[in-house]
Amino acid sequence: MVFEDLIDPANAESHPRAVFLHSVIYVSLGLFLGWWIFGEYASLVAVFLTTMAAIPLMHSIIRIEEKKDTVIGSEKNLLKEHSKALNVFMAYFIGATLTFAFWYIILPRDLSTAMFNVQESTLTALGVQVTGFTFADFNTFLSILANNLKVLLFCILFSFLYGAGAIFILTWNASVIGSAIGVTILKGMAELGLRLHENFSLNHLTVISYGLLRYTVHGIPEILAYFIAGLAGGIISVAAIRHDFRTKRYRQIITDASVLLLLSFIILVLAAFLEVYVTPVLF
Repeated sequence: MVFEDLIDPANAESHPRAVFLHSVIYVSLGLFLGWWIFGEYASLVAVFLTTMAAIPLMHSIIRIEEKKDTVIGSEKNLLKEHSKALNVFMAYFIGATLTFAFWYIILPRDLSTAMFNVQESTLTALGVQVTGFTFADFNTFLSILANNLKVLLFCILFSFLYGAGAIFILTWNASVIGSAIGVTILKGMAELGLRLHENFSLNHLTVISYGLLRYTVHGIPEILAYFIAGLAGGIISVAAIRHDFRTKRYRQIITDASVLLLLSFIILVLAAFLEVYVTPVLF
């Protein structure tokens, strides 16, 4: 597979910016191959193709992280080492999200609608295009937290069953968030009477910054929580294949995975709080 040889997993942990650039390639190829070959189904096929391109790297990194569990005894040092993998995952997600947003904005409207029709339907169902974020009460907080926990469980399950399976869910989220950013930026430009191909101005910068920040304030910690959970599930999956369940090493891996899951839950609660009580105030 060509994508397996584009970047070495060990080098990726030291150079997450390279992963960012690779995610741009993965998404761009996924979108245009999806449209070229599958036409009206491009919005879903692009997510699958992007995921397929990313899985070899992500799976290799998870195997590296599982191996660290067997040679590093201190949980503090383990978390420090795992942060390298999380930097890679976040670089991939940010690159994928921005690339989806870029193509949503830059493509002719009829083409972007065809290539992002499922994402647009999802956004409409969530009320993003019509009402934006208007959350303000504790019941809404609990509802959002429950929904995010469901996604978290899917990340754990997919990673356990498929190794790097959580990358599909997170790529899908990148496509939806990228579309939401694109919707917000295009709507802001329309309200200010701006055009994409006009000379870049302060108004353009303001609209783009608004579109990005509106979703990153709570989106970054939320996605980080999903990646941490996905890493934990992947580590357990690899360990279950490599080790006897009764060995000391396996117990150490389970302890490390439990700490990661607890950390992901705490971050997810923080992300839900930001989404309900902070984002609406700022935007």
